[in-house]
Amino acid sequence: MNDQAFYPIGTPGQPWGAAERAEWLGRQVKHRSYADDVLSVVDRLRDAFDVVPYGALTYGAEHYPLLAVRSRDWRDDLPVLIVTGGVHGYETSGVHGALQFLEQHGHDYAGRANLLVVPCVSPWGYERIHRWNPDALDPNRNFTKHSPAGESAALVDLLEPLRDIALLHIDLHETTDSDESEFRPALAARDGKPFEPDIVPDGFYLVDDADHPQPAFQQAVIDAVAKVTHIAPADARGEIIGSPLLLPGVIKFPVKQWNLCAGITNARYATTTEVYPDSPRATPQQCNDAQVAAIRSAMDYALAHRNG
Repeated sequence: MNDQAFYPIGTPGQPWGAAERAEWLGRQVKHRSYADDVLSVVDRLRDAFDVVPYGALTYGAEHYPLLAVRSRDWRDDLPVLIVTGGVHGYETSGVHGALQFLEQHGHDYAGRANLLVVPCVSPWGYERIHRWNPDALDPNRNFTKHSPAGESAALVDLLEPLRDIALLHIDLHETTDSDESEFRPALAARDGKPFEPDIVPDGFYLVDDADHPQPAFQQAVIDAVAKVTHIAPADARGEIIGSPLLLPGVIKFPVKQWNLCAGITNARYATTTEVYPDSPRATPQQCNDAQVAAIRSAMDYALAHRNG
């Protein structure tokens, strides 16, 4: 497949303009409710945690409050552990895994660490089950100060005071069949480039920081998640989504260079999870559980090695 003529919007070889973006936006449909699925759960957490508004997004008639959940007993002498989910709104277990962690295990870290959890960075995308925001921008390529993506700019501002003191940042994602059927073809069409198909890995994997790799940390997370769901094998080229393996189930990206979420801070320990919810070997609950296992193992490793 060497062109994107099959994609229903745009002209092959020509980047989208305003008309194509408007046509794309007109095709997006709301499938679920941020208020019902996310805000209602956050409300249940208010007795045990502080809920911090860090901005809001207004798209047309729709208004989305942006909320972070943080430790009530925040202390300056404790390490800071950051969890983000829902950077890509269609990656469901990132959102629900972050909330499940807070409900089931957040109290385990009281007095040991300061937790800051942002369960749904992209609420509009969550409701549309989409990767982009309404401007056809991918938040996870736009985590910069004054970003054109409002979701990204708000999170960067929230984390700015923690940039040099955060110990851990774990960002929760999924890789789905729709990456190949919809999102990568749409990206190619948007940018006027040919679509080059790839293989969707069957299983969980992690993305390390190519500039500051932490292989022992990544291995600890993989070992914990392997007890919950299967780890993605390499393809015939020895790669996962076009990247060579650093370790079994671990690849690496230049996260700061690409303006990815896990690179917002200078946390010593940082990783991006990738769950595969379309596998016949995994249920939705398993996917949530895998995210929780990743969070807990990442936090436990970081705390155990904070002085190492």
